[in-house]
Amino acid sequence: MTRCGFIAVVGAPNAGKSTLVNAIVGQKVAITSAKAQTTRTRLMGIAIADDAQIILIDTPGIFAPNRRFDRAMVAAAWGGAEGADAICLTVDATRGLDSKLRPILEVLASRSEPILLILNKVDALAKEPLLALASELHAIIPFAETFFVSALSGDGIAELKAHLAARIPEGVWHFPADEVSDASERLLAAEITREQIFRQLHAELPYASAVETEKFTTRKDGSAEIHQQILVERDSQKAIFLGKRGARIRELGSRARAEIAEQLGRKVHLFLHVKVKPDWDEDRGLYRDIGLDWVD
Repeated sequence: MTRCGFIAVVGAPNAGKSTLVNAIVGQKVAITSAKAQTTRTRLMGIAIADDAQIILIDTPGIFAPNRRFDRAMVAAAWGGAEGADAICLTVDATRGLDSKLRPILEVLASRSEPILLILNKVDALAKEPLLALASELHAIIPFAETFFVSALSGDGIAELKAHLAARIPEGVWHFPADEVSDASERLLAAEITREQIFRQLHAELPYASAVETEKFTTRKDGSAEIHQQILVERDSQKAIFLGKRGARIRELGSRARAEIAEQLGRKVHLFLHVKVKPDWDEDRGLYRDIGLDWVD
């Protein structure tokens, strides 16, 4: 019999959830950066372990939301856990039990799904404080299992993956064996461009912007032609995105184009345009395009 099941990966911003999903899948399916709140929507990474297909739901970091867009991200995170066969609470071990983690634990304490504790970035700490943190967290929630991993280096990932494969129920696979993500090429292209924004721009600029794929077509030679808008709130932000004589936007486009081409396995023609739209986070169409529900 084959096995197939859903595992929700939740946690505070910047706990390493997307890096963990990529590590379990064995290749990049979710964008990452050193900044918090890089992930904005639910994405599925699909991992294979012998006869088991593990569908990992990568969710946005859970935090105290202020605006509508923030509330939509948090709703997507908790929504991703609904009906999962297990929930993996991913914790940045270097931060310990901080003010961002406590509210998440309070909600999880009332959930009926099995909850696994994934202590991430353990290569940065000694054994004693790690065990103390695990004990402290277990006093709040009776976790079904605890794993000590480093998603970045791969330590502990094989053991975690084997456990997830054994935990999910028997059933037919939901996706073809060669599929690693449920993201469309259109959404993947927008996410990769947004990843470059997080990596190349500092302060609050990545959070004050969004990427919208306006056009995605295939040329006669099989290459992809992609037109994207980078939406910003103010003219001053547009100037920073463009850079002196357009140098910044060219560099951003060059790196994004190379990454998109690698992920799609074909040549890519990428055209970026920066547009000032003060209320971009109130655009229902944008929510739909990036996979978020409109929330009041």
